[in-house]
Amino acid sequence: MKAIAQAFLAAQKQFSPALKNAINPHFKNKYADLASCVDAVMDALNANGISLIQTTHPHDDGVVVETLFLHESGEQLTGGKLFFPAVKHDAQGYMSALTYCRRGSLMAACGIAPEDDDGNASVETPKFNKTNCGDYETLKFKIQLAESLEELQAMWIAMNPDERMMMDKEKEIAKAKLK
Repeated sequence: MKAIAQAFLAAQKQFSPALKNAINPHFKNKYADLASCVDAVMDALNANGISLIQTTHPHDDGVVVETLFLHESGEQLTGGKLFFPAVKHDAQGYMSALTYCRRGSLMAACGIAPEDDDGNASVETPKFNKTNCGDYETLKFKIQLAESLEELQAMWIAMNPDERMMMDKEKEIAKAKLK
């Protein structure tokens, strides 16, 4: 593990932020797509003798991705396995989940984040209300797009009581369906 640890540290010093180069048509916000995340780390990894492999593992309800780093010495490092649910259980749903999962796994394993192109985003949290939350499906989709536990916590704090009650009711319905 010594060779890959040293090489990974050297590579990590050269990583750049993932550029927010894509626009989500549903929410009209910018995000760093998978290609941007790969671009942020690939040259630095390769320059330090590390290749990147993302393997998938079977799961009935979504996808599981494991990000592996292989060093030219033969040593390897894993970023662990990450599960992402497929909202729709069809080809499009699984491919969407796979893309989200690959991006999230890579960002977590490399310790990178999207560029902060909005200074206000770190200062104030947008409040959810009936006009910008919509319905449960929209809220659920926003939750799935969260890139960190902090974002999820901010969403929960920002929800009004009606939205929290809606989430609790939907959770009860989902539990009842599982029984």
